[in-house]
Amino acid sequence: MTFTDQIEHTIQLDANPKRIISLVPSQTELLFGLGLEDEVVGVTKFCVHPKEKYRSKTQVGGTKNVSFEKIAALKPDLIIANKEENDRSQIEQLQAIYPVWASDISTLEDALGMIKSVGEITGTSEKASALANRIASAFHSLVSSVAPVNANSSIKVAYLIWYRPWMAVGSNTFIDNMLEQAGFTNIFNAKTRYPEITLEELASLNPDVVMLSSEPYPFKEKHFEEIKQLCPLAVVKLVDGELFSWYGNRMLQAVPYLVSLRNELINSLKK
Repeated sequence: MTFTDQIEHTIQLDANPKRIISLVPSQTELLFGLGLEDEVVGVTKFCVHPKEKYRSKTQVGGTKNVSFEKIAALKPDLIIANKEENDRSQIEQLQAIYPVWASDISTLEDALGMIKSVGEITGTSEKASALANRIASAFHSLVSSVAPVNANSSIKVAYLIWYRPWMAVGSNTFIDNMLEQAGFTNIFNAKTRYPEITLEELASLNPDVVMLSSEPYPFKEKHFEEIKQLCPLAVVKLVDGELFSWYGNRMLQAVPYLVSLRNELINSLKK
């Protein structure tokens, strides 16, 4: 069986894989959600969901610093990776030895395609397609229900992920697409990927809301205060980074979260 991944790399498998290593937290959770608990033999230290299961698997390092020795000992017949989350040079080294299927996720459609492809590779197409359809339906309902705050504007948002330097989410990212799906306008979408910014630049763009992600940086109260000094009219909100950035079955939880968050912010902005 021949499969082409989302970075146009082709792998060949003789049968459905029985020893899978996942190097991507959200895709690890997906594999468990597809009923592949026995097949998953290795994960990263960041693959923390589902909490009751991941500790039983061998940890092969972080997403960007895997242990080739631990991977070799597990004798995988499939490795699941991601273009953004994993180190390119390490993935290329692994591709020379093992079948490595890598995702490249910037949009909802990319995520749905990934879910269906993982289902095909692992022999769980029926479950994967059903899951993808449920997610697509949920997001369709979300988009259909989104309306502007008023006739002239939507909610202008900055989504920050890092401190020293301050870093925001720009265009061509999955988080940017999730903001769009939920009816928010990303004030940094003229920049790509994850640009470094200054708080003065942030203030000049006059955001309605500044979102501080719960991951990867552990923002504290002092960071809220720094932002409020330059953006006194903005709502500063800590948001669930997993529900904005995990592109597997956790997306089903993302929709009600985004609806609740949007309603909360609309009410805050009306005060």
